[in-house]
Amino acid sequence: MKIAVFSAKRYDREYLDAANVAQGHTLKYHEAPLDLDTVHLAAGYDAVCIFVNDKADAEVLAQLKAGGTGLVALRCTGFNNVDLKAAAQLGVKVVRVTDYSPYSVAEHAVALLLAINRKIHRAYNRTRDSNFALDGLMGFDLHGRSVAVIGTGKIGRVFAKIMVGFGCNVIGYDKYPSKEFEELGGHYAQPGEIGRDADIVSLHAPLTPETYHIINADTIARAKRGALLINTSRGGLVDTEAVIEGLKSGQIGGFAADVYEQEAGLFFRDLSSVVVTDDVLQRLISFPNVIITGHQAFFTQEAITTICETTLKSATEFQNGQQLSNEIKAS
Repeated sequence: MKIAVFSAKRYDREYLDAANVAQGHTLKYHEAPLDLDTVHLAAGYDAVCIFVNDKADAEVLAQLKAGGTGLVALRCTGFNNVDLKAAAQLGVKVVRVTDYSPYSVAEHAVALLLAINRKIHRAYNRTRDSNFALDGLMGFDLHGRSVAVIGTGKIGRVFAKIMVGFGCNVIGYDKYPSKEFEELGGHYAQPGEIGRDADIVSLHAPLTPETYHIINADTIARAKRGALLINTSRGGLVDTEAVIEGLKSGQIGGFAADVYEQEAGLFFRDLSSVVVTDDVLQRLISFPNVIITGHQAFFTQEAITTICETTLKSATEFQNGQQLSNEIKAS
């Protein structure tokens, strides 16, 4: 089957080629993202393989269908960039990677938490200048602190398990409570408990209309003063302007994120020699108590291998007319 792969970086090509040995598809790589300007590149291809910042709205999907594409394969878990209702109406199937490595993202969230709490980023820069002073680098023990886990799916549960290992009191919030989360030692929040008790809030929820800007001016105002906020899910969970105001007032003690709401066109690119004109991002990264990484939480050998293998197996199922194991349908 012919597959057009968009937003393809060197590592995508390497791992997809390795996974394709067992599947035998014809892969055409495009470094450009899928959008209205590039959708013509998919003409004549049976499937497109896209990533988190590619655009598959109704207009793009209609052009894909007209060009003969019947499958959109996301090499990620999130699917907020695909219009599922439009895909269903057009008869275009959509698949994703439902499970690659929850450890990769959860461990990165822990790394961000440790770094922002113990000021590792600032200490690293200081020691490179032979500055070994400790003023301004004090953190706090995680042991005994309360950690709120927003979203207790697979990734959230792995993160919670690690936090329990640190000796933290783990509070969960999820529309669909998990017995496994409680068995790990966590408990689900009572009204007002997160705002009153949480020293750390870590986001592990998908981006949906219900979770859009779940962290906003109101929830920040109700948070425990000085709490740390960690986001390794989707940028749209956070109202960045509200976070900036929270950082300025001291209501938020620190913010570490691997995602950003307006990351499309910025992340996964080397912009070190140009002027980045996103004023919100520039203000955000100017704070000494902020760490931003470029959507790399998923980026481990194990995760990328599973992502590529799962994506191409889904393409083979589609080619063979089999039931799609990882299909997403409009609710």
